[in-house]
Amino acid sequence: MTALLRYQSALLLRSQRWLAPFFLYAAFVAVGIQPGEPALDSLGYAAAGLVPSAVWLVRICVTGEPDAARDCAAAAAGPVRVHAAALLTGLGGALLAGAAGAAVALLLGDRAGLDPAATALAGALAVAVCALTGAAVGALCSRPLVRRRGYGVLAGTLGSLLAWVLAPSPARGAVSALVTGARSGTVPLPWTSLAGALLLAGAAGAVACLAAVRRGG
Repeated sequence: MTALLRYQSALLLRSQRWLAPFFLYAAFVAVGIQPGEPALDSLGYAAAGLVPSAVWLVRICVTGEPDAARDCAAAAAGPVRVHAAALLTGLGGALLAGAAGAAVALLLGDRAGLDPAATALAGALAVAVCALTGAAVGALCSRPLVRRRGYGVLAGTLGSLLAWVLAPSPARGAVSALVTGARSGTVPLPWTSLAGALLLAGAAGAVACLAAVRRGG
């Protein structure tokens, strides 16, 4: 699996297709996070912006490999492992971007009265929740479940919006907890949202990998 992850990471980096979602997220953070704002608000904002970026990165990783090369890799390592490696590579890229966004939020945000370690942990959890939620949406909106690019982009956009607004969404739960904490002066740790995001991402990944087996990647 390690070799597949290195292979997928090399494909992503060489393709330079990662630049667009990373620059989009960087612009989102640069515009929305201002010095002196409550740190928890800024962390929530940085985490929320990660959802569409994670969707985009996962779609890039799943669809970026030529069909012939993907067939060869699937024949050598199995379609489940190949597809899982692509999904994990997209998730890893989203987590790296989210870590950078959270660092900016912590550096610029007002942390007065907040425990620094708890604040950093809350931000890390929110980033993980939103990255996992976005990765789940990306897995369900990419091949082999959605093969047409236009439909996939539309489904990913709609899925990102739903992840922001639907009450059961782990991403919305984590971000709302940080915003509420900023108002009350307490630092919430969204463990429940993290558990929900892990379950959602695991289920979405399993469905996508199973479809890759049945449809040949």
